[in-house]
Amino acid sequence: MSRLVVDNVVAGYGAEPVLRGLDLAVPEGNLVAVLGPSGCGKTTLLRVLAGLHPLRDGRVALGDTVLSARDVHVPPERRGIGLVPQEGALFPHLTVARNVGFGLSRGQRRNGTVAELLELVGLAGYGDRMPGQLSGGQQQRVALARALAPRPGVVLMDEPFSSLDAGLREELRADVRSALRASGATALLVTHDQEEALGVADLVAVLRDGVVAQLGSPQEVYGRPADLGVALFVGDAMVFEAAPEAGIADTPLGPVAVDGGGRGTVLVRPEQVHLGGASGEGVPATVTDVLFHGHDATVLLRLADGPAVRSRVQGPLPAGRGDDVRVSVRGPARFFPAADQPVTTAMASPS
Repeated sequence: MSRLVVDNVVAGYGAEPVLRGLDLAVPEGNLVAVLGPSGCGKTTLLRVLAGLHPLRDGRVALGDTVLSARDVHVPPERRGIGLVPQEGALFPHLTVARNVGFGLSRGQRRNGTVAELLELVGLAGYGDRMPGQLSGGQQQRVALARALAPRPGVVLMDEPFSSLDAGLREELRADVRSALRASGATALLVTHDQEEALGVADLVAVLRDGVVAQLGSPQEVYGRPADLGVALFVGDAMVFEAAPEAGIADTPLGPVAVDGGGRGTVLVRPEQVHLGGASGEGVPATVTDVLFHGHDATVLLRLADGPAVRSRVQGPLPAGRGDDVRVSVRGPARFFPAADQPVTTAMASPS
């Protein structure tokens, strides 16, 4: 295990750089998710770390070893970095065991390492099968075992769950997280999926325009986003212009407790919007639709004197389409002063 450090890295493909002085530290033994929209620099960062793309400036180091700098470039095969690509990229003519053991010495292949790794990823007894006999999720497990086989300093994962169906994707995420923890590996997961990043990572790095906009725990990034751009990208949200006084903002959802003052933007998460009966307290609204997700539901609402809003509810649905209700906001909301709102279209999250 080693600590991976990216220090002021600049890299790109033409005159305009994609990475613009990016800083990132991946602590030893942690899984860090690099989250961002298309074009923010995720893939370029992964290629620089793997040694597949040169940097123009800055430094990449693994422990005490500099892997990339202006005058240094350690080739990919000597970096001590494992790579799990999107589609697994297994050798179709080799068995599962030979895929996992590819690149290991003969002694390493014979000492039980391959069998141990297959058990670690939940594929004990699959060594003699061919890749074509495996499901997509099983192939990704083999790819992870192959990446872990040489005991690399860092494992890089390039959206490894993107081609799987939702149920399998969730199961495999949990199993991969468990396997990485059991092996003690340091890992970096590149993804554009907010749920995936928040659900599996120890730390989340949100990329915007080639730099890290925020690095923190999933709870910090979601609950205390660094700015409005990060807040809108990481999770669903509604925003309202306001000028709070004495810690209370007047919004279309009624009075909302906030953590700031002056003119700016109040951000409310759908799970904060509470639904009550038509005769209760709160702002009147009408349910326009209900989107059922199984574990919870999104209730779409039209305020009597305002915009459309959303509520995320668990358990029995309190109302159905066409019902009149009252809505209010529970708990404090995030407030972003007008002077501190770097929102770009690339970071905007679809509502």
